Amino acid sequence: MEDIRLNNGLTVPAIGYGTYNLPDNEEGMNAVISALGMGYRLIDGAAAYGNERMVGEAVRRSRIRREELTLTSKVANPDRGYDSTLHAFDKTLSDLGLDYLDLYLIHWPADKAVYPDWEIVNSDTWRALERLYSEGRVKGIGVSNFMPEHLRALLREAEIKPMINQIEFNPGMQQPECVAICRGKEIVVEAWSPLGRGRILGNTLLEEIARRYDKSVAQIALRWEIQRGAVPIPKSSNPERMKENMDIFDFSLSEREMSDIDGLAQFGNSGLSPENIDAHIAGKS
Repeated sequence: MEDIRLNNGLTVPAIGYGTYNLPDNEEGMNAVISALGMGYRLIDGAAAYGNERMVGEAVRRSRIRREELTLTSKVANPDRGYDSTLHAFDKTLSDLGLDYLDLYLIHWPADKAVYPDWEIVNSDTWRALERLYSEGRVKGIGVSNFMPEHLRALLREAEIKPMINQIEFNPGMQQPECVAICRGKEIVVEAWSPLGRGRILGNTLLEEIARRYDKSVAQIALRWEIQRGAVPIPKSSNPERMKENMDIFDFSLSEREMSDIDGLAQFGNSGLSPENIDAHIAGKS
């Protein structure tokens, strides 16, 4: 498997395994253990997923050496801010049963549509991540779902540049402005919902390209993301799909195929955004 080098020199696997919506029980644990057994070494998690104790136990049961793994968590929205982020990090480490994290991200930015002081909230949260990084408690820090205005505001105040921006990214949700800013600042894009939550799987162009390579549409989408420099984080508890998602390093899409996919209209987005995420979460609670 290929590795991606972040702007601080840290390398991460080119594809990860997402734990969003995995149940906090033996079923979820077995899914993570299976993923690790298949060769996934980047495990993407978050405090908001409510399953970090399970993920930590799965890592221990896998018996894979800790230094071989890239483990990620994220600051939950209610924990934004300097002191609360530091406390949240301590709880995440305790729940995972770890001494350090590889990647720690701000899960969602405070947005001007909801927070009059959104720039200060994001800056204070980032200062906490910078402290954790400077203390060596996390190897890399970054953000998630930061759109261009959030990135620009944060970069004006940050002492340390984010290494990652994890955004919704797939052939039907390409976010070119955000991706361009990340590339210009040497911020690696991680792709959540890399398969558009299934919305892109029936696309005729992707189906045509998939037939050429004897691959699935999902594999074509993931390969496109990797060739665009992104790190996709697919999530599945189906062993066959988990294996399929990893089997994307034995072919490359042509420049023409990449360009054709680049030209697809937006059709794979979830509708979630920094403007509505707090209300969305509140509505689920």
